[in-house]
Amino acid sequence: MKEIAKRVFDIEIESLKYVAASLDNDFTGTVEAILESKGKLIVAGVGKSGLIGRKIAATLASTGTPSFFLHPGEAFHGDLGMVESNDIVILISYSGETDEVLKIIPFLKWNNNKIISITGNPNSTIAKNSDHHLNVCITREACPLELAPTSSTTATLVMGDALAMALMETRQFQHEDFARFHPGGSLGRKLVVKVKDLMRRDNLPFIDKNASFTELLLRMSEGKLGLVIVGHPGLIEGVVTDGDLRRALVRNPDTSQLHIHEMMTAHPIIVDPEEYISQAENLMIEKKIATILVGSADKRTIAGVYQIYNG
Repeated sequence: MKEIAKRVFDIEIESLKYVAASLDNDFTGTVEAILESKGKLIVAGVGKSGLIGRKIAATLASTGTPSFFLHPGEAFHGDLGMVESNDIVILISYSGETDEVLKIIPFLKWNNNKIISITGNPNSTIAKNSDHHLNVCITREACPLELAPTSSTTATLVMGDALAMALMETRQFQHEDFARFHPGGSLGRKLVVKVKDLMRRDNLPFIDKNASFTELLLRMSEGKLGLVIVGHPGLIEGVVTDGDLRRALVRNPDTSQLHIHEMMTAHPIIVDPEEYISQAENLMIEKKIATILVGSADKRTIAGVYQIYNG
């Protein structure tokens, strides 16, 4: 079974490389036409091409290009009313001869819509009736019978992704823009929420560096953060984590000989309160820490503490 899977991967990768090598100025022309457009970007296709078209439209819409999917069959029975003259229409058909897609071309011409086609045949009827053609001609389908669309649908999907990313980068679409379109769930939270919005501010476990080992244990337990902060909000000298504590006990079980200034990390990581949660959490994952201080690293002042797993 693994051999079959590997063969499919190899065939589809081969086809993607072939399509990538075939990219021409029509791709640049397509991007420029969409950027200049004052209307929406409408994607149309049927069958497997329609399914891919829905995903392309969704990706475009979420990355700054107003877009929606239009089923050619429904379009021919009234939904063409949703198409305005300043809209650009992407027609997807690997053969370039899909009947349902061909039927809406006369209306699009009459309506003065710019047409972009994604096909595997530059000489097809749909391609020839387009203002710009994106060629997704593949070397072969991964289907052993050469019947089920496999490599061709993958190539079409990647072409759509390439188009969306080119538009996104040209428009300088940023984290904040993405967050506006994805306000729900953890993705939206990480992109729009800042560390200051979720950090813990109250009852932070500060301790003096000359405190006893018993005081250290009690303060760490009370703080429920897995660490104590050595110093005060206006000037911190370091932190002692529960890991530091365990390592110190392994080295010397005699607690009377354990001193805070010897156990502490003198230069802990401090993130700015204005930093986005996504940036802070990426840093925490990189450094393999679950809790991070929030404040000014330069002034060594603390405004709060953020935990990556805070429920």
